[in-house]
Amino acid sequence: MGRANTAAAGPEPAERHHGNRHGRSEQARQAVLEAADDLLVEKGFTGVTIEGIAARAGVAKQTVYRWWKTKTDVLLDAFLQDAAKALNPPDHGDLGPDLRAHLRQLALFLTRSDAGAVFKALIGYAQHDPAFAAALRAGYLDEQRRRDLLPLERAVERGQLPAGLDMAAEIDQLVGPVYHRVLMTAEPVDQAFTDRLVEVFLHRADVADAGEIGSR
Repeated sequence: MGRANTAAAGPEPAERHHGNRHGRSEQARQAVLEAADDLLVEKGFTGVTIEGIAARAGVAKQTVYRWWKTKTDVLLDAFLQDAAKALNPPDHGDLGPDLRAHLRQLALFLTRSDAGAVFKALIGYAQHDPAFAAALRAGYLDEQRRRDLLPLERAVERGQLPAGLDMAAEIDQLVGPVYHRVLMTAEPVDQAFTDRLVEVFLHRADVADAGEIGSR
């Protein structure tokens, strides 16, 4: 999943199982998640079915239902796993590089990976299903908010940012425009755009250089 953000790996030796070729193993679960990602990219949201996912993954339909009730549950789990792997901010010891790298990766994840296509489909579905919308907020948006805040929290610890900074409002201004372009306007979300968001924030917050902080 999210193959645009991960290096290709060679095939692992297949385990022997009774029944379908994956059995009830974690290998089967991962195969289902991969299949859901692939089918959504190929066929769109309406073209994804539990039957199709099971066939692509090489498992019985009952195996899919053992873990998930609906195709949206499968797609959400696939997306959450991709996000957890791809969207943890780096720690360079300096706020500017941390934010630039994080926003670039967020933009690439949402626009260039299979996971980004899944995300847009899930956002669309959530408009018609309040219970699923709540699950999406709790599973992704709340957790991603925690990850987005990490560079600012580290900067406060280093003394680059004041402790009283309204970090929630600042994060809205940093990542909000990325989501707006991805979901609303379809304008480019390139490196120049994300770097500009960071520069505006650093200027507004009057962020001190990490080297200067260390020499005090």
